Amino acid sequence: MKNLLVVFAFLFSTISLAQAQDKKAPASPKVTAESPDKNIKVVYGQPAKKGRVIFGADGSSSLEKYGKVWRTGANEATEVTFKSDVMFGGKMVKAGTYTLFTIPGEKEWSVILNSTLGQWGAYDYEKIKGTDVAMINVPVSMNKTPIEKLIITPANSSIAIAWDNMTISVPVMKHG
Repeated sequence: MKNLLVVFAFLFSTISLAQAQDKKAPASPKVTAESPDKNIKVVYGQPAKKGRVIFGADGSSSLEKYGKVWRTGANEATEVTFKSDVMFGGKMVKAGTYTLFTIPGEKEWSVILNSTLGQWGAYDYEKIKGTDVAMINVPVSMNKTPIEKLIITPANSSIAIAWDNMTISVPVMKHG
C-alpha cells in the first residue's frame, strides 16, 4: 500500500511539473507603470515588434494603420488612472480611470481618453466615442533605433508612448 502511495505521489508531481512547464509567459504581458509621484498609473498589454512593420499607411503590410483607432497596446484596451485632476495636453480631466486610445499618424497622433472602461481592443470604439473626455494631437518623434516592445512611460508631467520607430509624449500637469 505504501509503495502504491509513493507511485501515485510521484505521478501526480510529475504531471503537475509538466503542466507548469506548459504555461509560458503571455505573448503580450500586462504591464503596470506609475509616475514617480504616483499621480499617474498606466496598465497595458505589451506587444512586441517581432520583425513586423508596426505603423503604416497600408493595413495589410503594417500592424496598425495610420488614421485608424488603436487600443494602444494588446488585449484589453489600455487604462490610465489619474489620482488628481489634470490638464491632459491642455484639456481639463477629472481624477479617475480612463481608457486610452490613439490614432497613429505619420507626423502626428491623436490621443483619446474615454470614460467607458473594460474594452477589449478598440473594436467597439465607434459605439463608445460619445464618452470621450479628451482628444488631443501630439507630434511624432522618430526613434534612431526601433523599440522592440511597446513602452508607455508615465512621468510626473507627461505620458510617453514608444514603439518601433515612433515616440509621442502627452503633457500632463496636475490641476488644482
